[in-house]
Amino acid sequence: MSVEMEIQSTKNGGLNKLFPDARAALDGLVHDGMLLAIGGFGLCGIPEALIQALRDAGVRNLTIASNNAGVDGWGLGLLLESRQVKKMISSYVGENAEFERQFLSGEVEVEFCPQGTLAERMRAGGAGIPGFYTRTGIGTIVAEGKEHKEFDGVTYILERGIRADLALVKAWKADTHGNLIYRRTARNFNPDAATCGKFTVAEVEIIVEPGEMDPDEIHTPGIFVHRLVHNPRPEKRIERRTTRD
Repeated sequence: MSVEMEIQSTKNGGLNKLFPDARAALDGLVHDGMLLAIGGFGLCGIPEALIQALRDAGVRNLTIASNNAGVDGWGLGLLLESRQVKKMISSYVGENAEFERQFLSGEVEVEFCPQGTLAERMRAGGAGIPGFYTRTGIGTIVAEGKEHKEFDGVTYILERGIRADLALVKAWKADTHGNLIYRRTARNFNPDAATCGKFTVAEVEIIVEPGEMDPDEIHTPGIFVHRLVHNPRPEKRIERRTTRD
């Protein structure tokens, strides 16, 4: 089935979206130079199996919109180590020494974006909103080169919505129709990333049959999700461990 046919089948609600593994779930979707939106906050709520499959696919010159860039040797840090990332659109990059090295040497381009603005850019893209005005960043390098407009005597800057070629997200539970539930802190950038992708793949810890989840508890409706991969035993690393003597 072609990607176009799969998208239409997903819209019609008649497709079992579960794939056997992360590599299969990305088959036919990834290519050089694409824009990706990837969920997660630090190492919490990252689609780790999909990130590894993306690395193994060998695609290059990627632009990635994600709150941060993982850490050395894990998460999006794997893609930086393999030199697959051309540009990061991020809020926080302080935990990745390799990212710092590549940024300072000019090997990777970085577009810094405040966390709330980045979340809203993804949400706006998913809602079909091409841009919005915000006060965040006024008077800083964030505002450089952006349109300024005054509303009621207050200056705002124009931020563009993000519409990604592919979104990779992590959820706690899903049914085979793609309805997603996130767990606690992992419900951070994942819901917004899931809606802003032209094609969305979700990595999930628990898979159930349609009708087994309370509709009132669903965070991302299945209409936004095209493929699922089951990862029942994710490796949940700690970004920074602090202990007492």
